Amino acid sequence: MKKNILLLLISVFVLSGCDDLFTPSKQYFNTIDQIYTNPSYAQNFLTTGYMTLPAYYDNSECATDDAVANVLTDSYVKMATGAWSSSNNPLSLWNNDYAGIQYLNLFLENVDKVVWVNDSISDPNTNELFARRMKGEAYGLRAAHLYFLLRNHAGVATDGSLLGVPLHLKSEDLNSDFNQARSTLEACVQQIYQDLDSAELYLPMEYNDLPSTGTVPAKFQDITTTVSTYNRVMGLISRQLFNGLIAKSFRARTALLAASPAYQDASNTTTWAMAADNAAAVIDYNIATNGVQAGLGVVANGSTYYTNDADITAASSNGVNPKEIIWREGVKTNNSDQEKQNFPPSIGGRGYVNPSQSLVDAFPMANGYPITDPNSGYDPTLPYTGRDPLFYNYIIYNGALAGSSNDMIYTGTISGAAADGINVRIPTSSTSGGSTRTGYYMKKRLNMGVSVKSTGATGKTHYTPKIRYTEIYLDYAEAANEAWGPKGTGTHSYSAYDVMKSIRKRSNPSLNSADPYLDDCAGDKDKMRELIHNARRIELCFESFRFWDLRRWKVALSALNAEVTGMDVNVVNGSLDLKSIDVENRTYKDYMYYGPIPYSEVLKYSNLFQNQGW
Repeated sequence: MKKNILLLLISVFVLSGCDDLFTPSKQYFNTIDQIYTNPSYAQNFLTTGYMTLPAYYDNSECATDDAVANVLTDSYVKMATGAWSSSNNPLSLWNNDYAGIQYLNLFLENVDKVVWVNDSISDPNTNELFARRMKGEAYGLRAAHLYFLLRNHAGVATDGSLLGVPLHLKSEDLNSDFNQARSTLEACVQQIYQDLDSAELYLPMEYNDLPSTGTVPAKFQDITTTVSTYNRVMGLISRQLFNGLIAKSFRARTALLAASPAYQDASNTTTWAMAADNAAAVIDYNIATNGVQAGLGVVANGSTYYTNDADITAASSNGVNPKEIIWREGVKTNNSDQEKQNFPPSIGGRGYVNPSQSLVDAFPMANGYPITDPNSGYDPTLPYTGRDPLFYNYIIYNGALAGSSNDMIYTGTISGAAADGINVRIPTSSTSGGSTRTGYYMKKRLNMGVSVKSTGATGKTHYTPKIRYTEIYLDYAEAANEAWGPKGTGTHSYSAYDVMKSIRKRSNPSLNSADPYLDDCAGDKDKMRELIHNARRIELCFESFRFWDLRRWKVALSALNAEVTGMDVNVVNGSLDLKSIDVENRTYKDYMYYGPIPYSEVLKYSNLFQNQGW
């Protein structure tokens, strides 16, 4: 870690035209204060804290039961089929997140020395207000980086203890001792909470302009009571920066992770009730701010966040988030990146992510029953008829329409599938197009108004989320069910059952008047757990949750290694002919519930214990 991170830092300084911060060259000894009078340079440290956060869409579903990649040399294909190791880990965040933390530590140690504004029109307290906001951002971002490190690298170490990762809370130079032991999971979780406390102390819940006649929030009145000063620092101009609501969301994420079966240990004090309480804090804010839509503040069009053109256009024009979004990346106009990668090849795409039959089967029928339930009305000879609306929004299947011209997509091996059929062409690189391996293409994340054909190509405005409200609602449902049962509420006014009712009916009008299957689950904690886990699978599919959800739930190894299958669908003599096909064998080992510490780090540092098995 020492060499990798410091080389990264040094390379950035060189590229930015600045000398190494750790050992400034002699000509800078008399002018080191330039760092503190150059706010753009100083802010680069904070900006790097944002830039080093992991991507929201990482396609790790291709290493789960949800999907495969159609590029056989893809890192996730290799990982899922036996090549995952401590020296070959496509999901490692070690160097990136620790680099981000190092930048943030440097920033926190210097933020109060920087002259952020120096102009004649400024309130003399503007500088202090900028410092407070950026300090809050830095604490929040450090907590976020530490959360991702725990998710990807915490586990049971070779000495049998439940460990997190080393805690680096001060900047380090070339003379620092990097041979640091991993802290306990408990210590890491408490550090995240402490940093999030600081973020919430320094930051507003959201960034909004106050009216000229408004009153500056009490928590900032020790610095300024001038509305124009507050708006300059904490107003709409700061949208998409870390805020108090994001801090509460990371608190909910952290508690859910720590409360999960994979991390149960006498040393771990996080409970399911704590996880539910933390998620409820976000939900309560949403209800108070956005009001009740589909029920309990669940956003009515939240399940199609990626293709709600009106919301996306509004976000592009005024910077305000769609109501489903807690945090997001910037808006990209005239963009078609996702469509180029994932559209079927007949309409110009590369068909990269191929949903599995197991995921397809996870979508219930329109009446809310699983397809395995005798009350569902599921007809295996017409598998795509009468399904939950989310199925049609998220999966391209044989006979579905896709693209801006509503092209019919044929995936069968017999007829009509010259471009899109199963294994028609499996690419050798991720830059070339290929057909499906499963008989399905991903539809979620894609805007059907985009065209990526060789003629008439046109993009759409897109954004990528970082946190959605739906995730937090499902966090609450899972934790509340475990803590208090399906209809228990703890100190809140709603239960896991209430949340699931709102989530299920918001995208499925058939359940507006009654949801008999949900009612069947209401008296059985285990049955409700199965329903919630499945809802999380379909509601959050292709958003990079499934890989780590399966592991924090500690599902049976046989489930991790279930063979991925697909469906060959053809029309033969006027009738559908369906044949199940085997696609990919999985070979995970019993220690692979936790990600490894990079082998290079364990090799260098004797105090750094590896997770068991790696």
